[in-house]
Amino acid sequence: MSAAAKGASDRLELRQVSLFLGCRTLLAPLDLSVAPGEVATVMGPSGCGKSSLLAFICGTLDPAIQGKGEVRLGDSLVNPLPPERRRIGILFQDDLLFPHLSVAENLAFGLPPSLRDRAARQRRIDEALIDGDLQGFGQRDPATLSGGQRARVALLRTLLAQPRALLLDEPFAKLDVALRARFRAFVFDHARDHGLPTLLVTHDPADAADAGGPVVEIGPTGEALAAEPEKEAESAPQQVPDGRPVPAAS
Repeated sequence: MSAAAKGASDRLELRQVSLFLGCRTLLAPLDLSVAPGEVATVMGPSGCGKSSLLAFICGTLDPAIQGKGEVRLGDSLVNPLPPERRRIGILFQDDLLFPHLSVAENLAFGLPPSLRDRAARQRRIDEALIDGDLQGFGQRDPATLSGGQRARVALLRTLLAQPRALLLDEPFAKLDVALRARFRAFVFDHARDHGLPTLLVTHDPADAADAGGPVVEIGPTGEALAAEPEKEAESAPQQVPDGRPVPAAS
């Protein structure tokens, strides 16, 4: 399904989101709106709270970190919901495939529990394998797959859960340069085809450039800076006092 086919109700919105570790501010108030099929990027050095921001969005924030602000999907406020009811998919650096399950069984794990018909479940799995150019791999042990194949299975499993938004926690960081570019394209194409508002955290400018959406950089004291990915080399990001991401000044 194309991004255009999805309604505006699937927009992911962060409203005045802040993160604190004790007295330390990890992230100053941030407002960000991600449209269906758009890939927004949050950049910053290690330890600046990028992964904690994703954990706050999907409901798995470390209890030691305090989060404030609203996370909305369309008209729905998701903050009160447990992680399993938020319908927000996430990919990590590690593929997190179950080693004791086959490729097909790993994919089946992502299917909604409400889909009980065995034939329908198998069709979904077969379609996913074709979509990932993994025909005939269903009975394979994940340990026999290449890094790129494992990464594709992880994404397909996430998409089979029918998320309303997608979070990417540096899923390309451990791949070699050539594979990283191919897998980036695979992930971003699928996010756009499914009309998913997607939020990527990374420290790699190439990721942001390929994503093509708005870029927010987290400064050393948690302030949000904004930049356009294609203009990073031309102008420095403009600081926004209230944390609201806006295009960088030209």
